[in-house]
Amino acid sequence: MRTRIEDEIVFIHQDDVPAYKKGGSIVRNSYFWALKSIAAQAYRQRDWEYDAEVWLALQRMLLSFTESGYLGLRETILEFPPDAEIPAILKPVSTWE
Repeated sequence: MRTRIEDEIVFIHQDDVPAYKKGGSIVRNSYFWALKSIAAQAYRQRDWEYDAEVWLALQRMLLSFTESGYLGLRETILEFPPDAEIPAILKPVSTWE
């Protein structure tokens, strides 16, 4: 998921956040609601925002869904720009583009 940090807020690109689909996969819909539940802002057609205070929860959630094997790495790994400094708490679930 394309990600950037500005002013201690993680932004996940709107095109990369999971989509909720009525009648869709239980895992994917659970992933959508889990990520949405800890987001500071999670509106349609906008990047989702995560305050620093939930980064540990975000990291644990992403690790959990990654380890489940039901979702691909592109769906559960935060991809930062090459020049970005990745916070230590997010390094286990992050990479550079």
